[in-house]
Amino acid sequence: MNEVLKGMLTSGTLIVAIGAQNAFVLKQGLLKNNIFWVVLVCFLCDVLLMCTGVLGVGTAIKNNTFANVGLAIVGGLFLLLYGFKSLRSALSSSSAIDISTGAKIIPIHKTILLTLAITLLNPHVYLDTVVVIGGIAGTLTLDQKVNFLIGALIASFVWFLGLGYGARWLIPVFKKPIAWKVLDFGIGCLMFWLSYQLIQFALKTL
Repeated sequence: MNEVLKGMLTSGTLIVAIGAQNAFVLKQGLLKNNIFWVVLVCFLCDVLLMCTGVLGVGTAIKNNTFANVGLAIVGGLFLLLYGFKSLRSALSSSSAIDISTGAKIIPIHKTILLTLAITLLNPHVYLDTVVVIGGIAGTLTLDQKVNFLIGALIASFVWFLGLGYGARWLIPVFKKPIAWKVLDFGIGCLMFWLSYQLIQFALKTL
């Protein structure tokens, strides 16, 4: 259960960070534009990438000390920078979501293609799901990896489902800069904690 919670926490802190994908999901949810397909595509992309990171890259890392330590350090440094970015955003950000209301409903196939593009053409998605999540999972046993992956996917599913279908209730709240500041501050603190764990693991392994 510990690893499930850790997976949920890790995945959740990475996913909720303000970015193009979340802004897109929010906007489609507000407009009720094929939101089922938007949520499904985002989640399935996470399933593919997280499985690759946890069960594919993570396994290779576990059996290679150099790769294990290297990816742990890269992931730790990335999380450290991510944490600083979140804290800086918490101190200076205003609302990062630009929602316009009058957009036309677009066909399902175009919605799917647009969602795939916004998700898969963003390099951060690979850092988050394959490098960071895969790097953390690389320090775990096989059973722990499975539980970690389950937790990570639960967080992804709940987030995208809530974000897409709860957009009409969330938008008024997150139009207020203070809401994003609180969220960014929490994300920053959690990123520092995860970064510390990864770097500590790398130092112990060396």
